[in-house]
Amino acid sequence: MNNSSGKIGERYVLQLLLEQGYTFVAANYHSRFGEIDIIVKDDKYIVFVEVKTRDAGSIAKPLEAVTSTKRKKLIQTSLLYLQENTALQGLQPRFDVAGVITNGKQKEIKEVQYITNAFDGGGLF
Repeated sequence: MNNSSGKIGERYVLQLLLEQGYTFVAANYHSRFGEIDIIVKDDKYIVFVEVKTRDAGSIAKPLEAVTSTKRKKLIQTSLLYLQENTALQGLQPRFDVAGVITNGKQKEIKEVQYITNAFDGGGLF
């Protein structure tokens, strides 16, 4: 997958979240552990969203790429983010995952599977 598919999927998912009333906080936040694609919030949650995008003909489905190792890196990165952004620490952390499938060369969105509260912080929060 080239990176343009990933960015298309991230932009699409962010737009969906904004339409649902979430407030944009950050995108593509990097730490030494990895990257969080999208960070949004509402009155109750700070939501860390992992977006995986694949073309329709790909062998693996997008959500299969969110392995236990990837989840651990997301948790570690979110902890660093919250340490740096103390004003957001009063919100409940939540981890969502979005799987986006595009139709190939045109990179149009064909399908989105969004899992709210896909995994927890493993007792770290």
